[in-house]
Amino acid sequence: MPMRLEGPLADRSRWQASACSIGKAMDVVGTRSAMLLIREAFYGTTRFDDFAARVGITDAIASARLKELVAAGIFAKRPYREPGQRTRYEYVLTPMGQDLLPAVLALMRWGDRYLQTDGEGPLAVVEDSTGEPVEVRARSASGADLDADGIRLRVNRRSAAVQRR
Repeated sequence: MPMRLEGPLADRSRWQASACSIGKAMDVVGTRSAMLLIREAFYGTTRFDDFAARVGITDAIASARLKELVAAGIFAKRPYREPGQRTRYEYVLTPMGQDLLPAVLALMRWGDRYLQTDGEGPLAVVEDSTGEPVEVRARSASGADLDADGIRLRVNRRSAAVQRR
């Protein structure tokens, strides 16, 4: 069942989402290599060579993606220096990047459920203190689990996100 569209959104032939947040997000993190670099940062990777090796991409692609992710504000470059070596940089998630955790976990769980042969992925995501499985859900502010048919979209009063045709 689809989401319900309210007010001027109800007639889908009369508008288009010209400032779509999903489109904007995909412009920033929509490549396979970008998402895998973000995944690796959640796993604790910070150094350029480790990112490239763990994601399985060339140095040129790693460099380009990390530069884009830094420019977008998802990663910050932080200098470090090993004794007797030149200054180098490590890449750490900013608060903006850390806010991608639910999206990364949702993609992982979706892949586990639908793309793995047994419906279970190679990794289990569990709460550190209890070992209980971690779930990502659409939830209301009061805590109710929601499916698409329990969600309504309306125009945000502060936004010009809907362009009338």
